[in-house]
This record gives sequence, structure tokens and C-alpha cells, in this order.
Amino acid sequence: MSTVVLLALTGLGLGALYFLVASGLSLIFGLMDVLNFAHGALLSIGAYGTWWAASGHLPAAGSGGFGFVLAVAFGTATGALAAVLLELALIRPLYARPREQVLATVGIGLAVPALLSAIWGADARPFPGPRALSGTFGLLGAQIPVNRLVLTGAALVVLAALKLFLGGTRHGLVVRAGVEDRAMVTALGIDVRRAFTLVFAIGGAAAALAGALGGLYFGSVDPGQGTSLLIFAFVVVVMGGMGSITGAALASVAVGLVQQFANYYTTTGLGDLAVVVLLAALLLARPRGLTGRLA
Repeated sequence: MSTVVLLALTGLGLGALYFLVASGLSLIFGLMDVLNFAHGALLSIGAYGTWWAASGHLPAAGSGGFGFVLAVAFGTATGALAAVLLELALIRPLYARPREQVLATVGIGLAVPALLSAIWGADARPFPGPRALSGTFGLLGAQIPVNRLVLTGAALVVLAALKLFLGGTRHGLVVRAGVEDRAMVTALGIDVRRAFTLVFAIGGAAAALAGALGGLYFGSVDPGQGTSLLIFAFVVVVMGGMGSITGAALASVAVGLVQQFANYYTTTGLGDLAVVVLLAALLLARPRGLTGRLA
């Protein structure tokens, strides 16, 4: 029983991490039809920004208590700023050229890890998380890492915030209308470009937050972390349904649980294969994913 509880809660923590990465990807891809292969680079930027700040380079930020919260905020803001610069300088001129979008974002996705390796080296750096989040707590005989609950809580907050943004704010409605008929919204005097930039900023912030909290999960940061997590983020987006935030949340939970249980009860590494099998089976049964709609 204790093993099942441990695997379930750690699987939820892993699924929460996948959702934080996939939510921004689903938002950008689903709303704006931009296949952003640089999304993993934004995660890496957030992870290294948090690591840099928590290591004592940023005044008032540190690895304990409120200082760590400031470090996470700094890393998240850095990722959001990088996403805005990416949209303004690279994506905006290519909105009508999807093939060039893919090539450009793939290039950024390769260049950023190489730049991080050149500055801080290719080896993983220990993540200076607060001591309070490095312990465990008992539940039904299992010792659960505290940071899994932090990841799950952060994912729930992001899910609620994104749904509120899309369905309950003017900017969210403008973005959705602009995707359907950009010319009409522009004729009404609304600057759709600003709304699209806001979407990129939100997506970049979610990816950077995943990088910041991913340091807690893995205990370290490395330049290739974003690239490896991006693969599972794409799986989650496809499984959940293109552009569906709710679908991405459900798919994240499924992927995290399947991966954890398969890795434990079979040979280590077969969890990834089990996820691919789950993806194939779902797409055969429901080609549009779990929901197939924006919600």
C-alpha cells in the first residue's frame, strides 16, 4: 500500500511538472498556431535564472524561505522576458510563414543550451533549494517528498489562472477572437499584436516556472533539461487535444502516473515506452485527444 501511495504522489508531482511545461506550449500552439520548438529553451532560461539568483548572486534572494521565492520569481520573470523578445524579434515577422517559424524556433532551441553550456559548463549544477522543501512527510506509511506537493500546488494555481485568463478576462477574449478572425478584431480598433505578445509572455513564464521548480524535482539544473522535458510536453499537448488547457492537465496526470508505475514495476526506462504506447492508443481511439477543444 505504501509503495502505491508513494508512486501515485510522485507520479502526480511529475505530471504537475509536465503540465507546467505543456500549459504554455498548449497556449501558444492552440491559440496562435505557432509550433514553438524554443519552448524548452525558455524552461532552461528559467531554471538557470532561478539557480543563479538562489546561489547568492541576486541581493535578497537565496536558497531559504522568502529568498527562494524571490529567486523563483526572478527566474520566471526572466523566462517571460525572453519569450517576449522571442515573439517580437523572431516570431512576429513569421506569423504567415509557418515553415520558417519551425526552423527559427528549432535554431533557438539548439542555440540557448549551447550558450548556457558555454557560460556555466555542460555539467549539471546542484540546485540550492530551501531545506524545508528537501524533506519528506508521512502518508499511509509512505514517505513523500515535500517538493512533489509544491509542484502539484503550483500546477493547480497555473491551471486556474490560465482558465480565468482565457474565459474571464478581456485580453483572453481578444486573443481567442483574434485567432478566429484577426482582420475583424483589428477593424474594431483592437491591437491583436499586443495580445499575442501577452500570450507568449504567459507561456514563457509557465515554462520558466517549470524550470525553476524542476530544479527542486531533479535536484540540479543542466543545459539540456528543457530539451528533454519538451518532448514529454509535446506528448501531453497532443494527448490532451490541441489547445486544450484542461486536456493538457488530464494528460499530464496520465503520463506522470504511467511513467512512474511502469518504471517501478518493469525495467527502468520502459516508462517512456509505456507513454508512447498510451499516446498511440489514445490517438487511435480519440484522434483529437482527450478534449480536442480550448477550455
